[in-house]
Amino acid sequence: MKVLSVLTATADTFDPRNVDLTTANVRDVICALTLADSGNEYNGHLGARVSSIFVILIVSSAATIFPVLAKWFPRLKLPLYVYLFARYFGAGVIVATAFIHLLDPAYDEIGPSTCVGMTGGWAVYSWCPAIVLTSVMIIFLMDFAAEWYVEAKYGIGNPHPDLEEAITRAGGGGGGSQAERISSHHQRQRGGNDDTEDEEGLPPSCTGRGDDSPVRTKSAFEKRFIEDAVNVDGLDVEAAAVQTAFRQQIAGFLILEFGIIFHSVIIGMNLGVSGDEFSTLYPVLVFHQSFEGLGIGARMSSIPFDSRSWLPWILCALYGLTTPVSIAIGLGLRTTYNPNSFTANVVSGVFDAVSAGILIYSGLVELLARDFIFNPVRTRDGKRIVFMLVSVFLGAGIMSLLGHWA
Repeated sequence: MKVLSVLTATADTFDPRNVDLTTANVRDVICALTLADSGNEYNGHLGARVSSIFVILIVSSAATIFPVLAKWFPRLKLPLYVYLFARYFGAGVIVATAFIHLLDPAYDEIGPSTCVGMTGGWAVYSWCPAIVLTSVMIIFLMDFAAEWYVEAKYGIGNPHPDLEEAITRAGGGGGGSQAERISSHHQRQRGGNDDTEDEEGLPPSCTGRGDDSPVRTKSAFEKRFIEDAVNVDGLDVEAAAVQTAFRQQIAGFLILEFGIIFHSVIIGMNLGVSGDEFSTLYPVLVFHQSFEGLGIGARMSSIPFDSRSWLPWILCALYGLTTPVSIAIGLGLRTTYNPNSFTANVVSGVFDAVSAGILIYSGLVELLARDFIFNPVRTRDGKRIVFMLVSVFLGAGIMSLLGHWA
């Protein structure tokens, strides 16, 4: 029996135009029927594709480095609202990327109605949401373990009494004694003065600065990570906790960039071998990578790196180079790489699902919840809060719109 169809995932061993259903591999038949637009659709325009390597490299790198430069060089006098826009617009971009640019493609690649999802072991369970859930829970466990380690090792954590103890009065506010230890330690470091408040209306113990410490000039940046104002040389317990908290932030950021980079690799290779949609995909990916880069850079700028550290610049370069290098690889394999093959769908689908879980947790918990809901130094300025929220929704909205094309 002959089945008229198109290219298949294994074109070198399976001819969809001449199929014997008594001996054919079921997976090959299903993939030939479902992947109606499969195959390598490369249609030339080599010059434009080569130019995309350099355009995306320059634009995405500039967007990523901009927030970091603004923090490291205060003479640029970046207005507060420009920084806030970059930071919270980027947070919205990351959340939208998780759902629109990662979760949806993952379902298209390994979901129940795909070639992969209807064959073999992939058909016995809905693996796409399972992979996303596993990714979310692993990231949560890593984040919680790091927080617990800091509290257990340095005795610095939630200063409020345990909720169960507060309700049952079984323990008399054990958490309160921890708060007293922290308060008395700060008081000893400041020479007993515990009443002075800084310009934000917070006592020095909340900012990690003693009276004998050099006062940091009020910058244009939101005081999200207050530990970079700590006089590390003059404190012992707090200094150790700050270093550990810094490592936590780096770990969380690396996980976030890891998820975005995998996505960038896939879309870069696809751009290198795309067909008629290249003319639309090219400008869309320029904005796509720039917005993601802005989110990464704004997030990185809030981490208190040492001013002599090369790590932020290396991380910026790593993101900026990922997509251009992937486009170059796609061009090198333009005659052989099939982005719609069974294997390519499995690989990209699994990576997209893992990355979606990472970005869902990072975007909702690390970026939005911690900045807006659980941030002890969140601004009380209503105008600024509204601007931050509008920036978040604008970033999510524009990135969602771009999902129509890429």
